[in-house]
Amino acid sequence: MLPAFQNEPLTDFSNERNAAIMREAIANAESQFGREYPLIIGGKRYTTGDLLPSPNPSNYDEVVGLVHKASVELADKAIDEATKAFKEWKNVAPEIRARYLLKAAALMRKRKAELSALMVLETGKSWVEADADVAEAIDFSDFYAREMIRYSREQPLTPLAGEQNEMYYIPLGVGIVIPPWNFPLAIMAGMTLASVVAGNTVVLKPSSDSPVIAAKFVEILEEASLPPGVVNFVPGAGSRIGDYLVGNPRTRYIAFTGSREVGLHINELAAKTAEGQLWIKRVVAEMGGKDTIVIDETSDLDAAVDGVVMSAFGYSGQKCSACSRVVVVKDVYDHVVSRVAERAAALKVGPVREQENWMGPVSSKSAYQSILDYISIGKSEGKVMAGGSPLKDDQRGWFIKPTVISDVDPKARISQEEIFGPVLAAFKANDYADALDIANNTEFGLTGAVFSNERKRLEQARREFHVGNLYLNRKCTGALVDVHPFGGFNMSGTDSKAGGRDYLLLFSQAKSVSERL
Repeated sequence: MLPAFQNEPLTDFSNERNAAIMREAIANAESQFGREYPLIIGGKRYTTGDLLPSPNPSNYDEVVGLVHKASVELADKAIDEATKAFKEWKNVAPEIRARYLLKAAALMRKRKAELSALMVLETGKSWVEADADVAEAIDFSDFYAREMIRYSREQPLTPLAGEQNEMYYIPLGVGIVIPPWNFPLAIMAGMTLASVVAGNTVVLKPSSDSPVIAAKFVEILEEASLPPGVVNFVPGAGSRIGDYLVGNPRTRYIAFTGSREVGLHINELAAKTAEGQLWIKRVVAEMGGKDTIVIDETSDLDAAVDGVVMSAFGYSGQKCSACSRVVVVKDVYDHVVSRVAERAAALKVGPVREQENWMGPVSSKSAYQSILDYISIGKSEGKVMAGGSPLKDDQRGWFIKPTVISDVDPKARISQEEIFGPVLAAFKANDYADALDIANNTEFGLTGAVFSNERKRLEQARREFHVGNLYLNRKCTGALVDVHPFGGFNMSGTDSKAGGRDYLLLFSQAKSVSERL
């Protein structure tokens, strides 16, 4: 019998032994720079010669890896192989499917430093952030394995004399998994493994900003002896093969995490019924946020400032859960904002290969330019209290100083539009009710937090702060599997609650069978 699920412990890098292991893993990953990674379809490797370079955002002259991009023909072949594999995989017992996930979790645990090091170099995550990403991937694997076993048990029904009745869950079919670059292992693994353990087969199209870590993950699935065709690795441009995969009549569902614009495009495309299509496609989408921390005059201001800084600038603000707005009641506004700005300005920024750098680069050249454009807009919409520029003029990475902009209007562009970078907008509220109104004034609804020592206000937030993940007197990032089921409202997505006990239902369908005795 499996022991109860427990979250994977995080690595203590203050322990010199752990730090030495990480430094060695980074050096090993650097020794593989420039390696090519093929497509994997039906267990076979394919090279196209059309290569996608994945640069190191801390030093864009370095290429972490080169991934062969799929053509439409190979994308179609991936759907073929997934369709063939589904015929057998759907009949594999849930308990056996779960064992593949448990093996994958064990392999990721064994290769934790290797995977963390690769994320440090390919996506600019600090050591701590990369380690947490791997831990979450392990958690998803362990947790969904146990969940599938639970779902496979007899489901309770009201008995009827003279009949034998049962209900059980069956898989959907071939799914397209389109993960983001910002949690390049955890979210990718979570969506893929939930699909697989529920009995589906997958065409995995990784983000073009993090394809190498995806290739390593597929190698781990092969090492776990997952049957060929159950997961097919098909990197490529969304405009070239993404739309084809989503719109194909053999595609049963799409699991997506990314921007609002792409998510809505996928939802619209999936809603169109293609010729020969036998089902209404299901879309599981998490599309980002514009997340707010509210601070009132009764709160522990030290804890509140810590929560804002950690939430806003951890991984350069490149989390859909990141705090991009802080709303402070007027009595403590100046004090809080000045302290947040002081803390932000003191954060050590630089190449995250080095352990001492708390914050690294943003993910790509396009992200770098987009964030700087928003900072320029912000300078006309408020007062820059910290940052507001690249780290330095001659840098070879995409580094931006942690930026705090105060006295922003609640309807300003930097208040309403997702920036996805180390930029925090501050707002002065007349009172607590006004602060909640500002917090709710965007089209998103993913995460939020309230710092207050007034019970009535915390209870009011429970009722009125319209987000999928609300945190009281703590930061708004850092959701743990089966502790904080994660997913948001409105334009933040379908409230899919990744890491929650209803998540596998999104990749399953219920069948009821009755037999007259």
